[in-house]
Amino acid sequence: MKSMKMMKKAQAGFTLIELMIVVAIIGILAAVALPAYQDYVAKSQVAAALAEISPGKVQVEAKMAEGTEVATATEIGLALDTKRCSAIAAAITAAGAGSIQCTMLGNSDVLGQTIKWTRTAGTGKWDCTSSANAKFVPKECK
Repeated sequence: MKSMKMMKKAQAGFTLIELMIVVAIIGILAAVALPAYQDYVAKSQVAAALAEISPGKVQVEAKMAEGTEVATATEIGLALDTKRCSAIAAAITAAGAGSIQCTMLGNSDVLGQTIKWTRTAGTGKWDCTSSANAKFVPKECK
C-alpha cells in the first residue's frame, strides 16, 4: 500500500519528453499556419485597395454624363494617397476611355503592386487588372 502511494506521488506532472513532444507539435502547427495567415492578410490588403478606388467609378460616370474629362483622383472624390494606396491616379478622356489606379501599400507580397480599373470608351465597361500575384487578387479582377 505504501509503495502505491509513492508511485502515485512520483508520477504527478509531465515528463520532459512529453513537454518536448507538445512543443514540437505546436511548432509544426505554427509553421503551417503562418504562411496561410500571411496569404490571407495579402488578399485582404488587395481587396481593401480595390475598395478604396471603386467609388471613383461612380463619379467618373457622373463626369461622363456632364461631358467632363477627369485628370486627377481628387476630381472624382478620391484622395491622392490612403491607408492602402501610396498613390492613386485617375485619367479619363471626354470620350470615356481611361483608368483609376492604386499603387498598393501592405506586406511584402503586395507592396508597390498596382490594381487598376480601366474604362472602355465605346462600351463604358469597367475592367479590373492587377500586377499582384493572382492568388491575392479578387475574382472580379481575374
